[in-house]
Amino acid sequence: MPMNRDSTGAAEKILVIDDDVILLKLIRRSLEPLGFSIFTATSGEEGLKLFPQLAPDLVILDVMMPGMDGWEVCRRLRQKSAVPVIFLTALDSVDDIVQGLIGGADDYLAKPFKIDELGARVTAQLRRARMSHGQADVLRFGGGDLVINRAEQTVFAYGEEITLSPIEYNLLLFMAERAGRILSAQTLFDSIWGPMAETGLTGVKWYIWRLRQKIESDSSDPRFILTERGKGYRFSPQ
Repeated sequence: MPMNRDSTGAAEKILVIDDDVILLKLIRRSLEPLGFSIFTATSGEEGLKLFPQLAPDLVILDVMMPGMDGWEVCRRLRQKSAVPVIFLTALDSVDDIVQGLIGGADDYLAKPFKIDELGARVTAQLRRARMSHGQADVLRFGGGDLVINRAEQTVFAYGEEITLSPIEYNLLLFMAERAGRILSAQTLFDSIWGPMAETGLTGVKWYIWRLRQKIESDSSDPRFILTERGKGYRFSPQ
């Protein structure tokens, strides 16, 4: 039987969130023979509660659910985790697919779907995640004046550990991983908050201001998070 293992040798864990109990059973029967450990939740609220307990390697997420829908679940997951997310939904228009990907999903599979295709996409996303984890866990900028430890999700500025909220950390990491590139406020908003979030572009500016207060030695003359007038922001690695 094929086995899918994480770096510790344990079977990779998949959390499936869908209100269709029959579909949950089908996915379990289809993916467990591939060597995955499958956990299920029948609502967005239950899935978010289970997520920190399970620390899954991948999430399969339905969009149309009673109560909290998949868009909101994905937005909340992205506030605290970069876990791969595959949307599995009956919504299959181009606009829906774009919304899902911009909202933080890594892949999008429309219902009805083929079981073999789901297995292939799950395997591909986990392979990509393992390759990403193989990159350096510690990012150093400015000769070590700013250090981001991705494995421990900690940040040190000028030798002192900085306390960041999940959104602040995700925003900083997103920019740092794209150092040198100009990122518009809209790009930051779509990537960190998602299109369904109520926080507007003003919120992006506020969080940039907050980050500068915390990581810059002089927030009025920033060294790392630079403003490119009329274009957006650029993270400088110097």
